[in-house]
Amino acid sequence: MAAQGVLAATLVEPGRYEIREYPLPEPAPGSVLVKMELSGICGTDKHTFQGFTTQYGSRELEFPIIQGHENVGTIAAIGGNGTYTDFEGVPLRVGDRVVVGANVCCGRCYYCRHDFPYYCCENTTDYGNNLSAKNPPHLFGGWSQYMYIVPGSFLVKVPDELPSEVAVLAEIFAVTVGLDRAKQMSAFPNESFRFDDSVVVLGVGPLGMCFLMKARMLGAGTIIAVDLSDYRLDFAKKLGADRVVNAGSISKLDRIRMIKDLTAGRGADMVIECAGVPQAVPEGLEMLRVGGLLVEAGNFSDLGEVLFSPHRHLCAKNARILGVGGEEPAAYGPGMRQMARYMKHYPMQDLVTHRFGLHDVDAAMRKSMEADSMKVVLQPWN
Repeated sequence: MAAQGVLAATLVEPGRYEIREYPLPEPAPGSVLVKMELSGICGTDKHTFQGFTTQYGSRELEFPIIQGHENVGTIAAIGGNGTYTDFEGVPLRVGDRVVVGANVCCGRCYYCRHDFPYYCCENTTDYGNNLSAKNPPHLFGGWSQYMYIVPGSFLVKVPDELPSEVAVLAEIFAVTVGLDRAKQMSAFPNESFRFDDSVVVLGVGPLGMCFLMKARMLGAGTIIAVDLSDYRLDFAKKLGADRVVNAGSISKLDRIRMIKDLTAGRGADMVIECAGVPQAVPEGLEMLRVGGLLVEAGNFSDLGEVLFSPHRHLCAKNARILGVGGEEPAAYGPGMRQMARYMKHYPMQDLVTHRFGLHDVDAAMRKSMEADSMKVVLQPWN
């Protein structure tokens, strides 16, 4: 491969990007080089930009980093003997369109050996997150023209019928595997998540929208979306929400009272927290019925602590909390196939609302934080 420079939007410290040029690497055996097409801006990317750099409990990010872990691209080169299979065993070739699994587990620690999710791994690394761009071959995030895939990673081939602007949602849609785990917790009659259960989704940005769609796919009953943006709440109606609540227009007590009024006075069977603010957690617990389930997926970065009553919120309510620290590799393929199947029911292609080139990364980040955006993506070759 001819030597050339690769442009990448590099976060050198919170709040400051530089467009840097890196050498184009030849992939080593077991590695792959992906030519990027689209890379999404995630809530975690926003938090990192704002300076919230602690993840997985106590791990600090090491700058500079090339962000972008929601990635769609085509295979440009395969290292070694040129053979590589995706997570589902499909042989991959140069030119195939793939999504890149966001993380790499060590495969050796206690949690890996006992089949825990990647975010339990003692040595997990994340593309666009804690793989620093200071280390060669540098290109470990999707906000770059090319992305280097290290050994131990997984790729998943994109179905031909799935547009790239929907496939870029594969990573966040895979996080909704938390609802599959919620189904597994339903061994007793009073436990969630059951067919026709009422569901509240707190925060309907892209992650919340994916949870909302997945809840509807899995047979939820009344779905109530809560957000500060009327734009996003209107979008939530198109994706299956029965009722919407603008949290900025009524008080917390009135919000809780409204949820109870909509659920026969009991409270919701399940609340899914996707707002990504700590204060949403105790409010979500207040919205639950006795014996209900809170799915916590929004607070991936450490944004601080909140107070709640262990007696009132947990013991007296017999509540369950399911923490979802990320996705699972086996959720990517099924998620993309289901998104392809449900495109005729949901306007999924409209979820990508704004596209920016690398040189406009600051504008892209600002737009992703505004109330009139949904999924904002970088197009590195734009």
